[in-house]
Amino acid sequence: MSDRALERLVNGVLWPGFLGRGTPDWVARERDAGLAGVVLFSQNIGGDPVDATGGFLVGIDEEGGTVTRMDSARGSDALGAGQLGAIDDEGVTRRAAAELARLSAASGADVVIAPVADVNTDPRNPVIGTRSFGGSPDLVSRHVAATVRGLHEAGAVAVPKHFPGHGDTAVDSHHGLPTSGANEQDQREVHLPPFAAAVEAGAMVIMTAHLVVPAWGPDPATAQPRALAELRGLGFTGVIASDALDMAAMRSRYGDAAPVRALAAGCDLLCVGNPANPGSSGDDEGDFLTARSAIVEAVRTGELPVSRLEDAAGRVAALRGFAREQASVRRPDAPLPDADVLSLARRAAMVSGASAANPGPRTVIDARAAATWAVSSTGSRYAETLARGGAVIDAAEGAAADGAGAVVLVDRIADADQRGAIARAARLCPGAVVVNLGVDPVDPVPVPAVHVRAASRLAVRAADEILAEGWGSEGRPGAP
Repeated sequence: MSDRALERLVNGVLWPGFLGRGTPDWVARERDAGLAGVVLFSQNIGGDPVDATGGFLVGIDEEGGTVTRMDSARGSDALGAGQLGAIDDEGVTRRAAAELARLSAASGADVVIAPVADVNTDPRNPVIGTRSFGGSPDLVSRHVAATVRGLHEAGAVAVPKHFPGHGDTAVDSHHGLPTSGANEQDQREVHLPPFAAAVEAGAMVIMTAHLVVPAWGPDPATAQPRALAELRGLGFTGVIASDALDMAAMRSRYGDAAPVRALAAGCDLLCVGNPANPGSSGDDEGDFLTARSAIVEAVRTGELPVSRLEDAAGRVAALRGFAREQASVRRPDAPLPDADVLSLARRAAMVSGASAANPGPRTVIDARAAATWAVSSTGSRYAETLARGGAVIDAAEGAAADGAGAVVLVDRIADADQRGAIARAARLCPGAVVVNLGVDPVDPVPVPAVHVRAASRLAVRAADEILAEGWGSEGRPGAP
């Protein structure tokens, strides 16, 4: 096989990110040379849409709710998975998925890297949380299936993630290598069913997780043949896509060989990564060429059988055909009315205790965790929205004794520091209230609380309205 033919074959399994808006010259060049597609991130939104015609796989890491690329500057106004799971209406979830497809299409994306199929069973989980529909395999399975169908009906390609389930972990794979806390029985009975539901619903792509399942070996699932064989064992015959290969869980373990290890294990489509992420080289074309060169060299030396590469490229080519067919599917004519979406966000929220109406200004004690690669908190914007012209105090500065009616803003309530901030406010701030953007607490908090189940603009708007009205001990809006 000539060098040019081999490079074209390798291009057919690569899915790189890039810097800037519009289509870089190198992406246009490699597209003509068989590149499978590209993945869009926040830095790519706002320019001319990337052309997805001909089955070019333009993916976007857009989940709605907590994780958004389309609305990263202000936060998402779409319902997130945690909110949809709380509402538990599959028809609402299906329509929300169609809306996600419509929003993503504005950027040129024909592939939506969603839904999160993880069952969030560890409240300490730093990277999944409300990105999951919940902690029950039945609940998550039903809403994963509804999302896959809703995305496909609206003309997008769904990519459920992160196989074999990132929900029972306490390490963020962007920064380290997590190990699943589930034993093999729980892995099969709790964490695999949503992926089986995705397959049954017609998913054509499933994305891997960079995490270790001890019963299956010491390597992360992305590079673990046993793990990916488990996915094929669910009856999945489509494309196995890797999560981003620039994440520390892969990069620190395998370096430039990560693409080879993923392909050899059974991945078909390799997400090279986001060149804007911390720790990346910042050279989008260079990252792509490095990945391609590593695979070409592995084939030349016999480390990677060319048959494995050809098999992967064939699966991706079939997916591109499906994407071309999806381009003719009618998308929804109009978005969901904003009032309806806000009403649903309020319906998804849970209150505890009782709180008098507090229309503002408010003192907000911001105790949220630092943003991660996957999840951006949009800086102080959410805290400022809740303050309604009042003060925003960093929780590290403590809770002021005169902070009557204070709002403690948290997003990982199981975290000791965040629990500490709540406890201080309970002692020092009469009438303090918690607004929780993360998963529901395992134990009750010592002050009234609003759990909105997403770190999004929509969720914060819902919390703002609920705080303004107050609620009684029965958990209904209206001053107690």
